[in-house]
Amino acid sequence: MVEIVFEPDNHRAAAYDGDVFVGESTFSSSSTFWIIDHTVVDEAYGGQGIAGKLVFEIVQQARKERMKIIPLCPFAKREFQKKKEYQDVVF
Repeated sequence: MVEIVFEPDNHRAAAYDGDVFVGESTFSSSSTFWIIDHTVVDEAYGGQGIAGKLVFEIVQQARKERMKIIPLCPFAKREFQKKKEYQDVVF
């Protein structure tokens, strides 16, 4: 079972299979917005929706922190285009 963990000190949401790191979505931050700049998942874990869960975790945390997001990485940009429910956090 892959677990998604928000790691604010590392500026990322990370995916772990037990103790094994399997992917991340990273962001840079300013005082008012975050930029999702990279999303990657180990090929062995492809097709499980993990990348989408990583972006979702950053969206959830942004809502809690009242931050806006610029989805810069191609995957995050597609997620934001597909999921209208993310529009509330778009910068």
